[in-house]
Amino acid sequence: MALHFSMKNKLQQPLSRRQFMGTTASLLAGVSIAPSLLGAPGILKYYNKPGSLVNGVQIGVITYSFRSMPDQSAEATLQYVLDAGISAIELMGDPAETFAGKPENPVDRQVFFQLMRAKREGEELTEDQQKQMEEMEAQMQAYNKEVAAWRAKASMDPFVRFKKMYQDAGVSIYAFKPNAFGKDNSDAEIDYGMRAAKALGASHVTLEHPSDDAHTLRLGKIAKKHKVYVGYHGHEQQTPTFWDTALEQSSYNAMNLDLGHYIAAGNPDPLALIKAKHSHIVSMHVKDRQNPANGKANLPWGKGDTPIIPALQLMRDQKYKFPASIELEYEVPPGSDAVKEVAKCLEYCKQALV
Repeated sequence: MALHFSMKNKLQQPLSRRQFMGTTASLLAGVSIAPSLLGAPGILKYYNKPGSLVNGVQIGVITYSFRSMPDQSAEATLQYVLDAGISAIELMGDPAETFAGKPENPVDRQVFFQLMRAKREGEELTEDQQKQMEEMEAQMQAYNKEVAAWRAKASMDPFVRFKKMYQDAGVSIYAFKPNAFGKDNSDAEIDYGMRAAKALGASHVTLEHPSDDAHTLRLGKIAKKHKVYVGYHGHEQQTPTFWDTALEQSSYNAMNLDLGHYIAAGNPDPLALIKAKHSHIVSMHVKDRQNPANGKANLPWGKGDTPIIPALQLMRDQKYKFPASIELEYEVPPGSDAVKEVAKCLEYCKQALV
């Protein structure tokens, strides 16, 4: 069943002249762009033009891209987004929930995510790493119980204020990704996550596909009650039929396609998938990964096998309204940082959509 989904009210508000001049100056001073596609003339072309809606294609970023930056507060995250030149985002849970008063996490998230990612990608952990991960998992379980108790009583007022702070700066929130939609989360937590998403102005929430039909059915029913879509994200388990069961279960179950992971999984034609299922896609992650024959690595954009440019041009030409979310996963080079690299990715998208 196709989604009757409109992003009309989710598009960005323009940055002020002063904000955009600051962003442009930062780009000109600190961004090195591949000469084959990008460069200062391309940046100047967008001087004093608003945000990251480019020829009808909304370029956004998942704030996970800024995970290496030192300050993860709501205010700092907003500044990273603005400095990168982005005007619409998929928001990870921590900046908003911390802003709303969520208990502090005792676990070093960066280390924990690195270990989780290594395990997920099949890397063999050392004995010390395995022990560290087990200890962190135990800490996380205790912390999650504390958070569940907080969520049961949390007011939505701080989320409304959060939305206003971002909206006033010219940044809209189209998706929200708190750790509230897993199989171990209660219905009350899922309800909380949906209500928070609405308060933030998001049209959908995102989570990793649980590979559990009963859980996608459960989420689809709760999503319908709140009229908030659930975008299921995938890694290398993505196939052309990966989302089919969830999509059949509820008109509020949807796709958070990951273009780079789809290529790394060995799927041959992502554009065909986009064409066939565009009405079910609420947002798409963009990164440049190699195919299996070339090693599957995450690379700076333009150096991998992911057809980023054709995919963006397809979105432009067919007037697809789901946003393309930059997800920075390649290694940040020495002398740079995540904000500068996201800005490079945005400029790559702009040049593709001229």
